[in-house]
Amino acid sequence: MLYNPINKLIVWVMNRRFASVKYGFSHPKEVQERTLLKMIKTAQRTEWGKLHDFSNIAAYSDFARKVPVQNYQTLKPYIDRIRGGEQNLLWPTHIKWFAKSSGTTSGRSKFIPVSQEAIDLCHFKGGRDLLSIYFSQRPDSNMFEGYSLRLGGSTTFNSKNHETYFGDLSAILIENLPYWTEVRCTPNQSTALMEEWESKLEKIVEESIGKNVTSLIGVPSWMLVLIKKVLEKTGAKNLAEVWPNLELYGHGGVNFAPYEQQFKKLLPETVTYLETYNASEGFFGLQDRIDQPGLALMVDQGIFYEFIPYTPDGKADGDPIPLDGVEIGIEYAMIITTNAGLWRYEIGDTVRFISTKPFRFEVSGRTQHFINAFGEELIIDNAEKALKNTCDSLGVEILEYTAAPVYMDAKATGAHEWMIEFSNPPSDMNSFGETLDQELKKINSDYEAKRHKNLALQPPIIHRAKSQLFYQWLKKNGKLGGQHKIPRLSNQRKHIDELLELNK
Repeated sequence: MLYNPINKLIVWVMNRRFASVKYGFSHPKEVQERTLLKMIKTAQRTEWGKLHDFSNIAAYSDFARKVPVQNYQTLKPYIDRIRGGEQNLLWPTHIKWFAKSSGTTSGRSKFIPVSQEAIDLCHFKGGRDLLSIYFSQRPDSNMFEGYSLRLGGSTTFNSKNHETYFGDLSAILIENLPYWTEVRCTPNQSTALMEEWESKLEKIVEESIGKNVTSLIGVPSWMLVLIKKVLEKTGAKNLAEVWPNLELYGHGGVNFAPYEQQFKKLLPETVTYLETYNASEGFFGLQDRIDQPGLALMVDQGIFYEFIPYTPDGKADGDPIPLDGVEIGIEYAMIITTNAGLWRYEIGDTVRFISTKPFRFEVSGRTQHFINAFGEELIIDNAEKALKNTCDSLGVEILEYTAAPVYMDAKATGAHEWMIEFSNPPSDMNSFGETLDQELKKINSDYEAKRHKNLALQPPIIHRAKSQLFYQWLKKNGKLGGQHKIPRLSNQRKHIDELLELNK
């Protein structure tokens, strides 16, 4: 085939690269210590480095003693100054890019600094590591004989002072891709960076249908929208009819479980699914074993990790510990120090390790995404598992969901209210609600206790969302495309009340 020599060359290069990936897996403590001390030395002459006496930090214990744990609000004054044009504050090299957060943790946007080191040695390196792992397990791959379809952010770049720019992380990465990568991607850069989401989808379909697409990269919820548009345009029932050589789907951003059955119906049976954990703050993990759960923590991407034991109701339960101190099965809030100047930064995600040789983990939720209105301490991990078990039991498929509490009043105890959009709805909504209730009881003992004899919680209230309700909600709130996600669980009713109004 025309591109076969190029494909074979890339596979050979990636297989050689896999040796360095394996080294990180087998020597995590050594790699992490080297990463931390290198960043401290690099940043010791910055304003932050001088303030925290970086020149006298020789070990992790010094670092933990001199630098307090941070969040976005504590670093925001520095970030605002960098966006205004000042440099050498948190990181010594020039900061040009800022990844604009979708604001799922709060209503306010966050602007995460993205250095050139973070682009090259974290995000792009993570992508190369993903390919090296994939090719090590699929040596017969012909992926580079075709095109990679990337579905990135729809935010345009906005300048604060004509020197610094902000947009979705995916858009920043597309803007910085090297030429040799760009020529094997679809759509072209101008289309990939279009701001208006619905027009962009149409353009992507138009550009990509006739090409030999061999891989897909993007958030599952939005990729599913694109796939359905491709099938609608072509009249095909499965992407095997459109892109017969499709072999890889790299996904991340949201839990894949609610979407898995839909993808397996619409994609060729031979497609490999690999999960990544690539956030605005850094590339943290990827699925290193095909067809097996768990993400390998990427310890050599210019990120130093710490973890705080966390309770489901959002309370820290101890001091930060380095990677070599974590235990299997405990919920941790993740703290990162990065090569873009985020120092001991709590990102808001919670993880649970399933292995320590190598370090593999699952993303269990967010420190602020839970329902604990009545002491039930329901986290996203509980909800995802209960929904999956319910769907498997009843032969049901869901597309999107959110849930919030119905608070107690003088006449009644509280409840959880769910809005669920189904792709294959249940024949009996009452049976679905009862099964979900039972699954939640099995998974969460606090929920079970509060449900005992309706002591604090009534049975869940389930609403069946009309078709594309969540899409309409995102569009109404200016959150179509990119990294915008449906808020799954919330202790307040703002989101679900808006959805209930739209569902009338």
